[in-house]
Parts: sequence; C-alpha cells; structure tokens
Amino acid sequence: MPSKDEKNLAQVLDKISSMDEPRRSVMERVHRIIVSTAPGLKPRIWYGMPAYAKSASTPALLTLRNDERLNFAITEKASFRAAGGTEGELMPAAWYFEDVDEVAEMRIAEIVRSVAD
Repeated sequence: MPSKDEKNLAQVLDKISSMDEPRRSVMERVHRIIVSTAPGLKPRIWYGMPAYAKSASTPALLTLRNDERLNFAITEKASFRAAGGTEGELMPAAWYFEDVDEVAEMRIAEIVRSVAD
C-alpha cells in the first residue's frame, strides 16, 4: 500500500502531466529543480495546484500555478526575510515565467533553499 507521501507525489505528477505542452515540460523541470534542491520538501496538492511542504500534514511553502501564466510562489506559511535594499520591506513572493533557462533554474533553487532551510 503506498504511503501518504507517495500518493501525494503521484497526485502532483498527475496534475503536471495533465498540462498541455510546452507548459507541462516547463513545470516538470521546475518540479525536478524543487525536489532535487530540497529533497526534504514533500510534494502535494494545495488548493488544486502542485505544492511543496515540510510534511504531508503541514501547510505548503511553495506552489506552482498554471493559469494565464506559469507562476512559482512562496506561500504566506513560509518564513523568509524582507528584501531590504531598494526593495525596502517588500518581500518578493511570486514569479511568473514562460520558460526556465539556466539562470532561472539557479534562481529557483536559491528561492527553494531560502524557504526549505
């Protein structure tokens, strides 16, 4: 019998696989970046979208959305610092994208580490 984590992962992979190309391939890549950067985060469905949490029963820290644009976001449940500098007290928490190149991949990994650590 599959564990809750295995069931949740299957649901996330099913959700991503149901997307049309080229978005499906992009989301698969972002999913791989997240799970390889923070293997301790658990994939799950959160409000109908792929998400990643510290456990199967805790609130999601990161989400992936497939709306008019692809979106990678930190949820309000994550602990992260204000940007400072020219951004002041604003906290960047969501990024829209259409594709993921090497620079974006490094930035996504950096964001994931900031939330998972």
